[in-house]
Amino acid sequence: MHPEVVMAFDYGRQRIGLAIGQTATRTANAAGVIPAQGLPDWNAVRRQIRKWVPARLLVGIPYNMDGTETVLTAECLAFAERLGEDFGLPVELIDERLTSAAASDELREARRSGQMKRRVSHADIDSHAARLILESWMREQEHAPGSTV
Repeated sequence: MHPEVVMAFDYGRQRIGLAIGQTATRTANAAGVIPAQGLPDWNAVRRQIRKWVPARLLVGIPYNMDGTETVLTAECLAFAERLGEDFGLPVELIDERLTSAAASDELREARRSGQMKRRVSHADIDSHAARLILESWMREQEHAPGSTV
């Protein structure tokens, strides 16, 4: 795989967490949220894709711990499908079980340790969950046959 910019989404009905990563450096950073009032703000999605010019998109798909679908699974799949249709980029689906909980734990620990000076917001959690989705994908790529990531 050639070095590329990758954009990850943590879909939600109120906010969609966003993260940006570089396969060359294997780094991922939280990049804020895209508003959603029940439906994604597609103009905001378009602006972010134009800004970052990703080569591929990742969408976290939520499942229950037993592997069954959650109330948001179908919406996330529809979001991923529309991303592919509207932007003509490859879209990969990533199992995102527990990413929001892990992001929340990380951020609360950063606040306790003094690394983060302000209160943890829902937007912080959503954006950091997207970062965890992207980092998970990068780890998978490291172990894929023939991968250079």
